[in-house]
This record gives sequence, C-alpha cells and structure tokens, in this order.
Amino acid sequence: MLRYLILICFIAFNLNAFAFYNVDYQNKRLVNNLKKFGVHELSNLEEIEVTGETGFKSGKIYKVTDNAESARVKYIFVGRVNSCRTGGCDEALSEESMESEYFDYFIFFDNNKSVKLVEVFNYQATHGYEVTAKGWLKQFVGFSGNDSLIVNKNIDGISGATISVHALTLDVQEKTRILKSIE
Repeated sequence: MLRYLILICFIAFNLNAFAFYNVDYQNKRLVNNLKKFGVHELSNLEEIEVTGETGFKSGKIYKVTDNAESARVKYIFVGRVNSCRTGGCDEALSEESMESEYFDYFIFFDNNKSVKLVEVFNYQATHGYEVTAKGWLKQFVGFSGNDSLIVNKNIDGISGATISVHALTLDVQEKTRILKSIE
C-alpha cells in the first residue's frame, strides 16, 4: 500500500512540475532587465489583449504605461517557444502541444516596435541550450518586422541547436508581426 501511495505522489508531483508548468510572467531576470531599461515597477505594465486570428496562447504582450523618459522599452512580450523532443519532430508544433520541449523568453520593444532585447530565462529542452547566449541573441536587436529573419542568412545557425534556433527565430518574427498589427 505504501508503494502505491509513493507512486501516486511521484506521478502527481511530476504532472504538476512538468505538464502543467506555466510561464513565469514576473521572472527575476525579467524584472531586473526592466529596471535596466527604466521600468521600475511591474504595475507600470498593462497587458494588451490579443484576440482573434492574431491571438496566441503561449505568452502575453504588455505595454509600458509609465511615461517616464528614462524608460527605453515600450512593449514587452513574455512567452514560450515549443521545440521538438530529442529525435526530431514528426509534425508541426502548435502552441498547445504538450509533446514538445519548450523554453520561456522575453522580448523588449521600443516605441517603434523594434526589438531592443531578447533573453531566454527558462530553458527546458534537452538540446540547443546555446540559444540562451547573450551574444547570439543580440542578432535580433533592431529587428522591426520590415524584413524576414532567415537562419544562416541574417541569423547565425548553431550546430547542435538547429531546432531551437529555428523555433526562436520564427517566434521573434511572429511576435513582432503581431505587435505591429495591434494598437
């Protein structure tokens, strides 16, 4: 009987820890970077409701409501990118897919809706951790959505992180497009 109880507790813990993990929208690294960009309180963020065809389920877009001139960031996306499990993808990933690995990241945008900063803060995939490197992520700074992001053309590929590179590149491009289509 004790074995069954331990097994049930183990399964319940793993389901809570992995299958139902939610994006941490107040992550410490996010808060610290907001301060560096002149946003000192999370209360200065207003969530922008994105609905309909352009909506998404794996993240949120915020507008900085503080009118302080020192705030160099005006919009923030915080969300999740699904990546494939080791062994590859059998089908296209959706935002609801629980069969994939994932990582959480944020994008800071300026007043013109151009990328100011991209940072990965919770990497849960087994391969491709190299996409968390600040030097690699700097490639997205200045992206305004006017051009396309193409891996191995204007975004460097990373050997061993091919899936994560493509997933993050497509997601940054898509979130920038969504932001430009609202407000």
